[in-house]
Amino acid sequence: RRIFARSKILRDRVPYVNDKGENKTIELINLIHWCRNEYQVTQQVTIEGKYKNRYDVTILINGLPLVQIELKRRGLELKEAFNQINRYERHSFGAGAGLFQFIQLFVISNGVNTKYYANSPIKARSFKQTFYWTDTKNKLITQLADFSEIFLEPCHVSKMICKYVVMNESGRYLMVLRPYQFYAVEAIIDTVKTTTKNGYIWHTTGSGKTLTSFKTSQILTQMLQVHKVVFVVDRKDLDYQTTKEFNSFSKGSIDGTNDTSTLVKQLTGDAKLIVTTIQKLNTAVTKSRHIKKMESLRDKRVIFIFDECHRSQFGKTHEAIKTFFENSQMFGFTGTPIFEPNAGKNEYGKRTTAMLFNKDLHKYVITDAIRDENVLKFSVEYIQTFKKKDGIQDIEVEAIDEKEVMEAPERLDAITNYIIANHNRKTHSREFTAIFCVSNVDTLIKYYNLFQQKKEAGEHNLRIATIFSYSANEDDKEAVGDTWTDDEFAMAAEPSASYGTAEKSQHTREHLEGFIGDYNKMFATNYSTKDSQSFYNYYNDIAKRVKHKQVDILLVVNM
Repeated sequence: RRIFARSKILRDRVPYVNDKGENKTIELINLIHWCRNEYQVTQQVTIEGKYKNRYDVTILINGLPLVQIELKRRGLELKEAFNQINRYERHSFGAGAGLFQFIQLFVISNGVNTKYYANSPIKARSFKQTFYWTDTKNKLITQLADFSEIFLEPCHVSKMICKYVVMNESGRYLMVLRPYQFYAVEAIIDTVKTTTKNGYIWHTTGSGKTLTSFKTSQILTQMLQVHKVVFVVDRKDLDYQTTKEFNSFSKGSIDGTNDTSTLVKQLTGDAKLIVTTIQKLNTAVTKSRHIKKMESLRDKRVIFIFDECHRSQFGKTHEAIKTFFENSQMFGFTGTPIFEPNAGKNEYGKRTTAMLFNKDLHKYVITDAIRDENVLKFSVEYIQTFKKKDGIQDIEVEAIDEKEVMEAPERLDAITNYIIANHNRKTHSREFTAIFCVSNVDTLIKYYNLFQQKKEAGEHNLRIATIFSYSANEDDKEAVGDTWTDDEFAMAAEPSASYGTAEKSQHTREHLEGFIGDYNKMFATNYSTKDSQSFYNYYNDIAKRVKHKQVDILLVVNM
């Protein structure tokens, strides 16, 4: 907490009373023109606290120790330098005037390997949160001499401290951007400064896109030529984790309601950074009652940042936003961009990420993330569920009804049995939570019912849960009148007829309502789909329980 408080002091103007009794303020670091600060380097500073410690190299900016470098001999583990800094924190950083609690960044090196990380309370530190610097192509820069020349160059290290150290408000600790996050933000800032073009960032899922996109949004709001920055998420992506992260960077920044009027007030008011959902934004630019209030924004420089830009933006919504905001610029973040070979079609034809957002401004793909240990490796296993007859060559493969084969009741039953039999082994005795991704909601419903039937039959005791989106006005499976005979029509027209009631199909929302009912019984909760807030609370609750291993299998579609 002391470190966090000092960091706030460093960024805020400090009040004082001068010799004439006047109230004045002084800045400890120039956050706007960061190259204009004064720099000094000192070695072997000795501080005596609980024990006497001598620090290797300290970089002073405007007389304050803001970067601490700890060096080890070649051959020694970097972890040793990391542990040594933790010892300094406990024994001497707070001694005397406590100036070493102003430190923003630590650098550790054994000459061959060099990493950096943010100063935070010891409980918030982890060796996993120490990072190598790279070039824009994600090539590691590990040698101390090379790292020093690039990262410790006065302007660059000042920029990292002034712009790219993020204060996590809820956790009261500091975070520093990784190199690929830095390059992505810089690329967008440069594009806004020099062009009116769109662009997208291809950063793999799990690499910290939320922090990158938030920092981008925050910096853009400080640019005079930008009227507003709107950070846009899909409602189904505005989950527990994203909400928590965004609110930790800027408290209360996410409005979880469905009220478009609130968004319109924000857009037409003084708020410079707005976080909203694609659904609310679409309503704001298509409904006449809202459009009238927003006319003044048509020609304003509004920057849109889309989180996971490959889903809801590929149809009318994207066109509606682009048409209304005539002077807008759009930037998308995605872990899975859509390219020509895997592009889907809608009324606008084939839609790829590049068609909507122009070129990619920075890439950090899955192989980079696995190398850096930012995401886990994949262990892929292929299991054959149906087999062609030996000796028969099928020359009409295209004619096979794949859906009929893949969704055959026998196949779904076999897969369910396989999961029940192997769940314990695959999850290392339920040390992990399983997510079961299926291709469509109808198939998910079949799987869910199979799991529940087998549970009631005593075949397993797994805790099954599901979350999926439904459409209010989806296709009705019974509305297929052209297949009825005249007799069936006559029978249905009879006032007393009960034709088809026994086999009446349910709307997917009704299925989900039943599944949420099972969830409520399992966890003594009270959620439903009857209003958006209750459904949103269900979404958040299920995300928390999956995270804390209270759900064994979560069934999802396109999430």
